[in-house]
Amino acid sequence: MGFVVSNSFTLRRLVQNNCRARSVTMQAEGSISLQISATKDVLSKQLAEFVIQKAAEAKKEKGKFVVALSGGSLPKTLAKDLVTDDYKIRAEFSSWHVYFADERCVPLDHEDSNYGLSKIELFDKVDIPADQIYPIDPSLTPEECAGAYAKSLETGIGEGTPVFGEIRDYISREKKGVHLLTFCLKTADLLFLGIGPDGHTCSLFPGHPLLQEKSKTVAHIIDSPKPPPERVTLTYPVLNAAKDVVFVSTGSSKKDALRSILKDPNSELPAKLVKPISGSVTWFIDQDAADGLKG
Repeated sequence: MGFVVSNSFTLRRLVQNNCRARSVTMQAEGSISLQISATKDVLSKQLAEFVIQKAAEAKKEKGKFVVALSGGSLPKTLAKDLVTDDYKIRAEFSSWHVYFADERCVPLDHEDSNYGLSKIELFDKVDIPADQIYPIDPSLTPEECAGAYAKSLETGIGEGTPVFGEIRDYISREKKGVHLLTFCLKTADLLFLGIGPDGHTCSLFPGHPLLQEKSKTVAHIIDSPKPPPERVTLTYPVLNAAKDVVFVSTGSSKKDALRSILKDPNSELPAKLVKPISGSVTWFIDQDAADGLKG
């Protein structure tokens, strides 16, 4: 199976053989690494090991692990092994600070809420302090909600240290063409993202004007092509300032989107546009999703 190299990104395949990864994770700047697992169960275990490593690195460096979660099938896949006794100890959940990469503007206990789903699958089963989980305020209008969440990201946690760095300063410099290679050190340690069959990620959909949003850190959307229509989402300036990004994608419904994202250098699908300035992107996919990469 061959892969193309596009832009400054290098793509390598990490093949799953007998339920064990044969290759090491790539550390190159601006890199994409691909972990193909034979089954969803194997994928979940490999993902758990990856997350534990990242959590340990972050805690050693600064005493906390700052993440942002998306919804869909991701929380269940992420939690499958992490909630078991062995992994719960190793993950050191007390150091986690959890934000949301996107959220539906619905009550937090609604079946469509990303927070609600993550609570059922993960938060209720591990020891992340409640005051270290940061949901949206669904009582606000979508526009107000996005603005309030942007402020919470910029205010950050502990002694006034910004979680996602000096976002406004970053955006201003980005407009002036300054490439902030060290900015990722001030941002989320790990973003957990998924993709839809159409290649969307977070609540950034193909052809939508939000793909061009560069002045806001959190944007609202009231016409999502996928229900519910009202949502808030992180924008590319924040996504691309993350220290590391992990995409999780399973099932044959994702294979066409994955082919475009990973093999077509001209693809403009939203997930393709996630390119951290000096971080890396790691894809965890199962064999059903990987079938689209053949040839």
